[in-house]
Amino acid sequence: MDANQNKLFKIPLFYHIVFWSIYFLLNTLRWGSYFDDYGYSLKTTLIGFPIHMILCYLNIFILMPYLVYNKKYVLYVISVLGSIFIMVLVKYNLTYWLVSHNVWPEGPEATDKLSLNYTIDMMIGELYVITFVTAIKITLDYLKEHKRVALLEKTQLETELRFLKTQVSPHFFFNTLNNIYSLSVEKSNKTPRMILKLSELMRYLLYETRERRQTLEKEIIYIQNYLDLERVRYDENLEVNMYISGDIQDKKIAPILLLTFIENAFKHGADKNIGKVKININFKIIENFLYFTVTNPLPQISEHQKPNKKAGGIGLVNAKKRLELGYNKNDYKLSIKQKKNKFVVKLKIKVA
Repeated sequence: MDANQNKLFKIPLFYHIVFWSIYFLLNTLRWGSYFDDYGYSLKTTLIGFPIHMILCYLNIFILMPYLVYNKKYVLYVISVLGSIFIMVLVKYNLTYWLVSHNVWPEGPEATDKLSLNYTIDMMIGELYVITFVTAIKITLDYLKEHKRVALLEKTQLETELRFLKTQVSPHFFFNTLNNIYSLSVEKSNKTPRMILKLSELMRYLLYETRERRQTLEKEIIYIQNYLDLERVRYDENLEVNMYISGDIQDKKIAPILLLTFIENAFKHGADKNIGKVKININFKIIENFLYFTVTNPLPQISEHQKPNKKAGGIGLVNAKKRLELGYNKNDYKLSIKQKKNKFVVKLKIKVA
C-alpha cells in the first residue's frame, strides 16, 4: 500500500469513539422500543456491535487500501461478501447460544435456524453499515486531502513568486554594478553618488519587498531612485519624463513589479540607441486601478543588423509570470506593443 494512501486513512481516535458510542446508543434505543424489551436489545447490540466494527475497519484499513487502490475490484467484492457471510455465521451462533433461540425476532416468523432469508437480510444490514461508515470516512479523507493540496499549492505559489523576485533583483544589480565599474574606471565624480543610490535601492529590496504587496507610494520612490541612477549614467543623452496623476495614498501593488518594465525600457531603448533617448513613464490612478504606461524608442538597426523581433527579455517574462501568479485575471490587463519606432507597455492593475 502506498504511504500516501495509508495517510488518508488516519483519523483521530476521539472521532472513532464518538461515532461508535452514538451508534451503540441509537441502535440500543431503536431495538428496545421495537421489541419493548431494552434488556434483549442491549444483549443483541452487544453481539452485533463488535461485528459491525470489525467489518467496517476490515474494509477501511485492509480491503480498500490493498484491493480497491490496486484495482483488484473483483477480488474486493468477493472479499467483502465473504467477510460479511462469515460474520453473519458468527452473529447467528452467538445470538442462538447467548441470547435466544429465536435469532430473528424482527423477521416475518420465529427463526431458530440459519435460513436463506435470514442470511440475506443480515448480509444486507451489514453491507448497509459498512457502506455508511465508509462513506463518512471517505468524505472526511477527501476534505482533509483537499485542505492539504490547497496548502501545498499556496506554498508552491509563494515559493515561485519569491523565486521570480530573486530573478529580477540580480538582473538589476548586475546592470547597475557594470555602470559603477565603468564610471570608476573613468574616475568620474559621479561614482560616489551612484553607490549611495544603489545602497538605498538595496535597503529597499532587502527590507521592503518581503510582503506580497507594497505601497504604491514607496514603489514610486524606489523607481525615482532607479531613474536617478540612470540619469547619472546617461547624463544629457537621456530624457526621462515621469507623470503622476490621481491619489496614490493607500494603494498597494506587488513590489518591484513596475520596475521590470522600466528597466526593460532602458535595456532596449537607452542602451541600444546612439544619441539622445526619450523615455516616458506615466502613472494614472482612477478609482481602484493604476494605469501605468512606459514608452521607449526601439533599438536603432544598422544595415548589417537583423531586426530583433523580441524587444523584451527575461524581465518581461518574469513580470508576466508574476502577474499570473499574484493577481486574478480580472485584476490586471497587460499590453505590450510596438508602434512605429516606439515600444509601448501598458498595464492596468488593481491597487486597492
